[in-house]
This record gives sequence, structure tokens and C-alpha cells, in this order.
Amino acid sequence: MHIMDGYLPLPHALAWTVVAAPFVVHSFGQVRRLQEKEPEKRLLLSAMGGYMFILTALKIPSVTGSCSHPTGTGLGALLIHPRVMPALGTVVLLFQAILLAHGGLTTLGANIFSMAVVGPWVAWGLYRALRKLNLPQEAAIIAAVALGDLATYVVSSFQLALAFPGSLLRFLGIFALTQVPIALAEGLLAVLLIEVLKKHFSQELKVLEALQ
Repeated sequence: MHIMDGYLPLPHALAWTVVAAPFVVHSFGQVRRLQEKEPEKRLLLSAMGGYMFILTALKIPSVTGSCSHPTGTGLGALLIHPRVMPALGTVVLLFQAILLAHGGLTTLGANIFSMAVVGPWVAWGLYRALRKLNLPQEAAIIAAVALGDLATYVVSSFQLALAFPGSLLRFLGIFALTQVPIALAEGLLAVLLIEVLKKHFSQELKVLEALQ
């Protein structure tokens, strides 16, 4: 979910901007170094940015009167690294706020932190933990991407609850009905896309050392 302009009190919006800023600055530095040292990853970076933009632009109506969407950040975290996702997320969220009125400029920091910082790290960490437990790769990908997606919505709920005390369960309940199946669907989509990449771009994936 993208929190819209004006929904967070200004002090909260500013606070989340301050929290997200170091991750964004570090991430843009990582992207620049990645492009200089490993130029073969430029296409993958661009593809992940486009993938995120498309998925997060899909506003799916919720039975609770809100709307939900996939995040797209879990796959990027697994194929590249969660360190680059705040930079991609910033670009995606900025364009959506300006061009689609989806999310907002004042709430950009809050949306970046939930979608492009927490979600990718949850997906990346869980994937590696599950693989160490010898869970099959496909199952690990589905679980990691789905939980990364859900982590974004949990954090968004906490952000809103901090602004509106006593509302945490209400916000969690609003998103749970639609976001759980969406998260699972995103996990399945990630597996399908990775299988396509393995089939048609196996050499590129080997060079990128993706999903090791």
C-alpha cells in the first residue's frame, strides 16, 4: 500500500523521511558502484525497476474498502540484493506519486521504508534461512517473496497506527483479507519468472550468481 499525501501528520511524514534517507543515499551509491564494476547488471536493474512499477501500479480493490497491490521488491532482492532496492523503490514511488497520484510526496519516506527497505530485507533473509534448512528452492522463493510482500503491509500498518493510536488491529485487518492471497500470487509469479530466466538466460544468471 502507498500511503497517500496528507494521511500522515507532517511530523510523522518528516520522521519517516529522515529514517528512510540513509538507506536511499546508500542504495544509490550501491547502484552506481554496481553499474561501474558489474555493467552486466544494468539490464537486470532496469528490468526490476519496470517490474516493480507495473506490479505496484496494480491497485486491486479490497472488500474492506481499501486497495492492495503486489510490491515486486522481493524478486529484485533475490536476484540482485536488497541494498539496491531503496534506490529503485524511490524512483518507482516518485513516478507513481507524480504521474498516477498513487502514494504521495510527503509520505514518500514512509512508503520507501516499508516497501523498499523492510520488504526486500525480509525476503532476502528468509530465502537464505530457508535454503540453509534445505527447503526446495521453489518453496523458499514463494515463502520469501510472499513474506516480504506481507512485511511491507505490516510495517505500513504500524506507521499508520503510530499516527492514529489504537488502530493497529484495524489496519492489519483491512489488509489481511486481500494481501495474503496477493502475496502468495506474487510468490508464484516470482518462481515462474525465475524459471523463464533459467531457461532462456541461464548464462546471465550464472554470471550474476543469482539465487546462490
